[in-house]
Amino acid sequence: MDQVVSVDELIDQLLEISHPLAPLDLPLLDAHGATLAEDVYAGARLVLRKGSKIRSTQIGLAASIGLNHLPTLPHPRVVVLSAGDDLVEPGQLLGDSEDEYETNSWMLTTAVKEAGATGFRVHMIPENHEQLLEVIEDQLVRADLIVISGESHDESFELITDVLRQIGEVKTVVPRMSDSGRHAFGLIGPDKIPVITLPGDPVVAYIAAELFVRPMIRTMLGSTNIYRSVVKAKLTNDLVSKAGERAFVRAKLANENGAIVTVLPDQNDLTTLSDSSGLILVPEDVVEYKAGELVKVLIMERNG
Repeated sequence: MDQVVSVDELIDQLLEISHPLAPLDLPLLDAHGATLAEDVYAGARLVLRKGSKIRSTQIGLAASIGLNHLPTLPHPRVVVLSAGDDLVEPGQLLGDSEDEYETNSWMLTTAVKEAGATGFRVHMIPENHEQLLEVIEDQLVRADLIVISGESHDESFELITDVLRQIGEVKTVVPRMSDSGRHAFGLIGPDKIPVITLPGDPVVAYIAAELFVRPMIRTMLGSTNIYRSVVKAKLTNDLVSKAGERAFVRAKLANENGAIVTVLPDQNDLTTLSDSSGLILVPEDVVEYKAGELVKVLIMERNG
């Protein structure tokens, strides 16, 4: 039976299998976006501090003191797989009413890049044990983290989990969060590569990537800010939630004489997810917020 865990408990367990990568000297342009692995001095003067993100100004400063490489914690290599035999590549015609366009690998690969990783998208693969095993084993040689999503409604969860358990130690859990599904995570292959599976529904998969995958990547980067920023804002409309589950409500954040936030309609629609700039955080013991109340909002701008 799957273990039911809180969101925080799942994050803690995922961070236990996520570690900063071995330092690597990178050419200046390749170092952009990575995390500085050690302090950098110009003579006796400290000019770049360990743990800081290497941006364009840091690249310029390094060049100005004669450096053409920087010691970095490199970008994690994240392989994103999407499994399901009813998934069709965008640009092709759907075969029948059971088919759907493959969405998750495109969305999740770019999401891991936004978190600071190097993302590799693997074309969707048939729901076949042998082929799935072969694809995963082939990816182990270039992965620091593997992210797998099944097709909608978790129909491929058992297949994916069975394959992962054949090559590693994997645990299955259900986080106490609204509209969530089953997750699996663990270490696989001879090099103990971290892996996490996400529910197939695209909206749920993206929220899970924000909550669970992004902190893993930021930890591997050695970043000091592994979580998104959270602000308080005044709610413009009512919000209803389910008791006993933490909710992450898609919303639009604005500033008009102070931060305000509006719950967006059609929470299960990708258009709403695309339009949202934040997630209203609703604790497990809250079932309702009224317009005018202050709520906590996780900011989702893709600014690292």
